[in-house]
Amino acid sequence: MLALLGLVLIAVGCSGTGQQAGSPTAEPTSPTNTPTRADPTRTPEPEPITIAFAGDTHFEAQLSPRLDDPAAALEPIADELSAADLTVLNLETAVGTSGTPDPEMRYNFQAPPAVFNALRAAGVDVATMANNHALDYGMPSLRETFDAAERVAQASPPLDVVGVGADAEAAFAPAVRDVRGRSVAVLGAHTADDPTADPTAHWAATPERAGVAITGESDRLLQAVTTADAEADVVVVYLHWGIQGEGCPSPAQRDLARSLAAAGADVIVGSHPHRVQGAGTLDETYVAYSLGNFVWYTRNSEAATSTGVLTVIVGPDNVVTEQSWAPAVIQESGLPSFADGRAAEQMSTEFDRLRECTNLEPL
Repeated sequence: MLALLGLVLIAVGCSGTGQQAGSPTAEPTSPTNTPTRADPTRTPEPEPITIAFAGDTHFEAQLSPRLDDPAAALEPIADELSAADLTVLNLETAVGTSGTPDPEMRYNFQAPPAVFNALRAAGVDVATMANNHALDYGMPSLRETFDAAERVAQASPPLDVVGVGADAEAAFAPAVRDVRGRSVAVLGAHTADDPTADPTAHWAATPERAGVAITGESDRLLQAVTTADAEADVVVVYLHWGIQGEGCPSPAQRDLARSLAAAGADVIVGSHPHRVQGAGTLDETYVAYSLGNFVWYTRNSEAATSTGVLTVIVGPDNVVTEQSWAPAVIQESGLPSFADGRAAEQMSTEFDRLRECTNLEPL
């Protein structure tokens, strides 16, 4: 298993004269060697912070019984999820026990509210539900989602849920966390531009209706990012976008990434294609187009089972300075198994190669 990148600690020290203390021949300390007192008015440089990301997660089929014990549901992968200062993933399911399946959807996913406690116990800090399964069981289930999300937001440790809301303003609102003295805003949004996906435009939150943060002709997402950039130190946008099955980002993904970077996003991460896509930098914005599936019930192709945890280090200037990819393969259980040794090196090299069909530069 790959070790996650450690934080960089900067130590400042002074050396003595090289003579033993108390020696009768010792010379008085030169003024040039006198330790400088710290300036109490100087603001210390912010510490680097780590943010981890994982892809599409749900608890269908063989994964469902794991929620009988939420505290242990993701225990085999909790170390990877909890190692960073902040961890974000996409929860690809409706949450609740009520409602009826949406007849327009090919697949209907639903997990009980215990799913939020399972994520909390494993070290997840923010879950986005801005995707094409959040309303699989309609408004009754969504109301349960809101109630459960409010409870876990007040728990210790808390879990924030973004990308859905009682209206558009709430759906596009970020979760804001204090991380080592810096404020990090995390927004979630879904784009309905995949012709192979289920129809979801009718799920969009509006000023008068609850629903999902769905981008469209409105520039609400860009406005939300601009507002977050003015109020937070680091702005993270987790998008459910792209075309299912594609290994390269679509033109729409590339265009939206540029617009979000211009609006002030520091980190842009995505999922939905059910396979991993390339990552790198777009000017000073870090972009990872798709992290694929993560905790998932089917293993219908090698590409669909390739996954991992992406960790980035955000430096003092709020720009990503390093990335670490912990590669894994989804097993029959639905949980990922993390690689190590030569297999991990090979999978990490393959991850880097995915950048070749993007508009991104290596970090």
